[in-house]
Amino acid sequence: MRRSLLFLPGNNPNMLINAGYLGSDAVIFDLEDAVSPAEKDAARILVRNTMKYMELDCEKIVRINSVDTSFWQADLDTILPQCPDLILLPKVGLASDVLTVASYMEEVERKLGLEVGKVGIMPLIETALGVENAFSIASSSPRVKALFLGAEDLTADIQCKRTKEGREIEYARTRLVVAARAAGVDVYDTPFTDVNDDEGIVVDAQLAKSLGFTGKASISPRHVEVINDVFSPTLAEIEYAYDAIEAIETAKKQGKGAISLRGKMIDAPIVARAERTIAMAKALGMERSEDCE
Repeated sequence: MRRSLLFLPGNNPNMLINAGYLGSDAVIFDLEDAVSPAEKDAARILVRNTMKYMELDCEKIVRINSVDTSFWQADLDTILPQCPDLILLPKVGLASDVLTVASYMEEVERKLGLEVGKVGIMPLIETALGVENAFSIASSSPRVKALFLGAEDLTADIQCKRTKEGREIEYARTRLVVAARAAGVDVYDTPFTDVNDDEGIVVDAQLAKSLGFTGKASISPRHVEVINDVFSPTLAEIEYAYDAIEAIETAKKQGKGAISLRGKMIDAPIVARAERTIAMAKALGMERSEDCE
């Protein structure tokens, strides 16, 4: 389960040493935008050592440099032996970008005797070309586990102003969600970049959830708790999910394909949503209220 993904600069030892204590479901060790070219080598070593020697009770994701740079292969050479959960691949515009990286990852894995294909890829979509090719990117390789929207670079690419309201990225958001779901992978929303706007992050996270995103990234530990809360089922949603499952079981016993619950029809799509809610609740240790059983 991956609700929140927290970016940590790969060249900041003070932040890296606290990676496992910040409450996010996943941390993204950033070797790209957060690190100047002169610090790339040192950042790789720092991230490698963090992953090698620290116990991290969360998923480990590494954002490497894009394939149009001279850094990405060295990033993978250093990082893959530590078996991160995912490689976040920036500035993906074409399916061929993913295939290029996937091929090199397999080469490194075979050379080092690592399990081939264990480490997944999460393409970061942050260009107009990437948005338009979202489905082909999402379905390009079995390594692709999720898509990730990067709004800051995207708005620069489409030549518009980035706003808190996010009207300028509405199309990109919905396009990525549809493409990811069609390909059967997860999809993550762009960070809300005003770290001091406590109300804004709530609104933005709720919007992302309503659009169908699996979770949301953050550049600040302050936003992690909000994101986790928004992307977790509420007690009311959990109770409704259990009631829906019980209702459909009753319908089956009565030889019906659907049944009414609280004035609404319960059918297969509602049941599928209920099952996902219950699975997440169990993963989070959220028990059903005894009063409602």
